[in-house]
Amino acid sequence: MPIHDQGYRHYAGQRARHGRAWWVIARAGVLERLRERRFLALLLFAWSPFVVRAVQAYLASTFPQASFLAPDVQTFRAFLDQQRVFVFFVTIYAGSGLIANDLRANALQLYLSRPITRVEYIAGKLLTLLIFLVAVTWLPAVLLVVLQVMFTGDTVFVTSHPYLIPAITLACALQVCVAACAMLAVSSLSRSRRFVAMLYAGIVLFTAAMDQALRLITGSRAWAWVSPQDTLAVLIDATFGMSTEPAVPVLVAVVLVAALIAVSIAVLARRVRAVEVVA
Repeated sequence: MPIHDQGYRHYAGQRARHGRAWWVIARAGVLERLRERRFLALLLFAWSPFVVRAVQAYLASTFPQASFLAPDVQTFRAFLDQQRVFVFFVTIYAGSGLIANDLRANALQLYLSRPITRVEYIAGKLLTLLIFLVAVTWLPAVLLVVLQVMFTGDTVFVTSHPYLIPAITLACALQVCVAACAMLAVSSLSRSRRFVAMLYAGIVLFTAAMDQALRLITGSRAWAWVSPQDTLAVLIDATFGMSTEPAVPVLVAVVLVAALIAVSIAVLARRVRAVEVVA
């Protein structure tokens, strides 16, 4: 019976490049959500305002009697405001379990025991949520601009509003980044996906209700800083050049939003560890 040499052999397979684990994590997260019919139904429902706006643009460009439906800058600002409710639900559905599920299954230690850094892990989870949020904000808004050009057969609308697409991009980036960073930070605080969803919803709804109550009591709009959503609305209005008298100064709103993102990153840096530290 022949005896084969079992000595050292060079590896003949393909070597995976370092620094690309974030994309593997993001792709797995996106595919996992897309397998759920309820989430797909939510995404489709989130595009219903786009369908309504597209029909209005078509009617305005086809029938002179419907010219009052022609879109303008305020139309796109109102559209993004409509999408806030879908951003809220998509964030909760797609983001509440991103880190909480890994904590519950003790998978975080398994992730970080491999050649995957904390930055790559967080980036992959963040990209998972960003993809879905961009799909219900920036993508339909830009498609509305494209449809407007197609329906009218010229580029007058775009050339007369050259800042529109950059404003849409910046506004969506602010809206999406704040929601995604805050949700990831909250998701890292618990092992329960349901608790994370309730906690995030409670924070958003409570701060909004507190803002409205303080406005009614004091008669001042300056309490917008209490609610991250209202503070973000100040920045988005400024992006579209629509707010001449913002509820809070734009610089203050920038500082508050930057502080919220910084706190979220700090929470993630503390909570995402290979070994759980018990105080």
